[in-house]
Amino acid sequence: MSSLRIAFMGTPEFSVPTLAEIIASGHEVVCVYSQPPRPAGRGKAVQKSPVQQFAEDQGIEVRHPVSLKGETEQAEFAALDLDVAVVVAYGLILPQAILDAPQYGCLNVHASLLPRWRGAAPIHRAIMAGDTETGVMVMQMEAGLDTGPVLLAEQTPIGARETTSELHDRLAQTGASLLGRALAALSRGGLDATPQIEDGMTYAAKVDKSESRIDWNKSAQDVDRIIRGLTSWPGAFFVLPGKKDLRVKILRAVPVDDAGEAGTIIGPGLTIACADGAISVSELQPAGKAAMTAEAFLNGRDVAVGTKLL
Repeated sequence: MSSLRIAFMGTPEFSVPTLAEIIASGHEVVCVYSQPPRPAGRGKAVQKSPVQQFAEDQGIEVRHPVSLKGETEQAEFAALDLDVAVVVAYGLILPQAILDAPQYGCLNVHASLLPRWRGAAPIHRAIMAGDTETGVMVMQMEAGLDTGPVLLAEQTPIGARETTSELHDRLAQTGASLLGRALAALSRGGLDATPQIEDGMTYAAKVDKSESRIDWNKSAQDVDRIIRGLTSWPGAFFVLPGKKDLRVKILRAVPVDDAGEAGTIIGPGLTIACADGAISVSELQPAGKAAMTAEAFLNGRDVAVGTKLL
């Protein structure tokens, strides 16, 4: 297998295994593009992206332009004289000049079974929608949003209790392996491309904080999917009324066959009624506190059966 001259473009933790795979496979990563360092965490300290930190640890040059639309940025990219660019959750739209610059164009690793869940949050949306399977696809990028032809794909079931965080980590490893196979095929002479169909197309909109407050007027199955879908960020929450209302994120819960007024604690422990069925909470996180079991949360708190959550 001949070595390819590659630029890698990615930002979050999901992208790191793929970059590691490219390096381990012996390809030449001449430059990494990532989103600029930004304030993060409680202290709002400026932090480098996971991809930037990993690339710098490997001694690879990192660039983080705020846009790739300018002639200067496009000329600098073209000057890299690339065989191919690999894009994994980068966070910027690539203009046509960027897509066309490498000899073999730009390959994208996307965590869904396209055309289902094109867009920014395919892992969250698959779990929140109750999908039973998902996958990873390597596609040839074009100007449209995740519309390019598919080069390689791998399907996987979604576990009945799997969370976004857990599925994220599985798919990150799958994507790394799949991209490694794609580059190996490319270096041997090429890849077969299959055009995407439009039937079954859905859009995975970016998750918004406004979605994180639990609506107890939904079924227990729907509430469970929201809890599992929002574990990584921002977390599904309810408000416990009291002298000082307390915001509480649910980290782990299971649907149970029970009934009561929607949004009411019906016991035992922290079992909460939904419009259809109920959920039994096992792990949660009160605002400003560490994660804890429901049992620990209830110790010393006067949370009576019949309490109506806000």
